[in-house]
Amino acid sequence: MERLNQNFLITEKTGTLLRKYAIPCIISLLVGALYNIVDQIFIANASYLGSYGNAANTVVFPLTVIALAIAVMIGDGCCAFVSISLGEKKADNANESVGNSIILTIGASLFITLVYLVFSNKIIAMFGGTVNKATFHHSKEYFFWISVGIPFYMFGQAMNPVIRADGSPKFAMISTLTGAIINIILDPIFIFVFKWGMMGAAVATVIGQIATAVLAVWYLWHTKTVKITQKDFRLKTEIINKTISLGICSFLSQISLVAAMAAINNMIRKYGALDAVFGQSEYAQIPMAVVGIVMKFFQIVISIVVGMAAGCIPVVGFNMGAGLKNRVKELFTKLLTAEAIVGAVALFIVEVFPYGLIRIFGAANESGYYADFAIKAFRVYLCMVIFACVNKATFIFLQAMGKAVESTMLSMVREIVFGVGFALVLPVFFGLDGVLYSMPVSDILTFIISVIIIKKTYTQLCKKSETGNLILIHN
Repeated sequence: MERLNQNFLITEKTGTLLRKYAIPCIISLLVGALYNIVDQIFIANASYLGSYGNAANTVVFPLTVIALAIAVMIGDGCCAFVSISLGEKKADNANESVGNSIILTIGASLFITLVYLVFSNKIIAMFGGTVNKATFHHSKEYFFWISVGIPFYMFGQAMNPVIRADGSPKFAMISTLTGAIINIILDPIFIFVFKWGMMGAAVATVIGQIATAVLAVWYLWHTKTVKITQKDFRLKTEIINKTISLGICSFLSQISLVAAMAAINNMIRKYGALDAVFGQSEYAQIPMAVVGIVMKFFQIVISIVVGMAAGCIPVVGFNMGAGLKNRVKELFTKLLTAEAIVGAVALFIVEVFPYGLIRIFGAANESGYYADFAIKAFRVYLCMVIFACVNKATFIFLQAMGKAVESTMLSMVREIVFGVGFALVLPVFFGLDGVLYSMPVSDILTFIISVIIIKKTYTQLCKKSETGNLILIHN
């Protein structure tokens, strides 16, 4: 099969390319997010699970994100490296990056599964699962089956950006969508018909993940641009280092979310116990369940944001490799504008319709304390969501440009220094409300830094390269 000619990446209108690559990526990420969100919706509306099951889902969620963090580090790094390599006409580097990434993903996924199965009780406790006995029981049951599916989950997630880089964003979307549809169909059957509870939700998820992984394997035998041979599976230090360096920002943005969620869950457990209402055993799980739901909505928003930015990676990488900085700058402007609009729409929804959102997650079956806390959580925790969207887009765009250090440092400051730091400090002064304040404060401070970096990036992109001066593009 002849290699796919990707010169259209430097001739097609940037707006057209943004739509072509971003929309399938957005759908893929939204579908991926729906795995956990759909579980939580069905769990919340099962009377025999309710907020206890919701709290358990919140406990286990960050543990799936750890696996996702490693998968996207490998996948996004490979995607960026492949795109840059193809732009520089270095096809061998692109092939080796894909082969090495496959081996890294398989090895890492098996290791994580082993750790999760051996140390499950301790891990669940670390993420706040001991808030009460019912929550711990549901967490343990859900975590076991999710752990079994980790290798399939990681392989599908890691190969998704690789498939996009190969020029097949629609197939990447379809593979993820197939798994999610299977999950949506099986969830109500396993939870409401078979009464399998948390096990049913987890098994439905794992079956969907297996389907996505199988489709990814099929695609690797039918690639368009990248051509993998046996020699490409031999691990090479220089290829691995470059791939990981380009994907480290994606890893940190995900893994730091885990650190923040661990801090938040433990602060909720600690300061919730001091609250007049949530200090009572029958209501102790509510704050954890609610914050988990708010995070799930935020995950939907971020899936759109990251989808738009990650969809730009092949386009930005190819144009940077070809020296066409004006096109990269134009794409950056369009991306930032689109991300701000997404944030504005999200802000309107959480400020105006918070009760409508919480009703989706079983508010009708819970006490008034559940709905009241949820409304406050939505309105406070996500009040600076516009800034959060612009910040996330900046992280990923820098990564696509090959600026791994700048991207990584900015992500580290937001997610670790601010995200974890304020989650630990603010509750000391404001109690349970301090957990909610941690998000907007972090986003405001990060946005100030992002503005400085955005301005610097524009300045650098205004310096035309020799290659860029030789090519006239009408877009």
